[in-house]
Amino acid sequence: MISEFQELSEKIDQLAEMTHALRRENAQLRQANAALVVDNLGCQKRLNEAHDRVAALLENIPALVAESMAASSDNEDLQ
Repeated sequence: MISEFQELSEKIDQLAEMTHALRRENAQLRQANAALVVDNLGCQKRLNEAHDRVAALLENIPALVAESMAASSDNEDLQ
């Protein structure tokens, strides 16, 4: 009977240690997740800024093509 209580006590100790280890790991994972969320937000911001710059460049392409064609036409008129 005493050995059964001893064995049960050891299992309870193991369970308590496992619980503490899992809580520590959970806290570490939460910190890592928070850091990744911040990093992800920064990446999304940079991606949106790059998208805006590319969109602005694409808006300028028709004007640049028209300028290029006008300059080409002017050069042909001079020859």
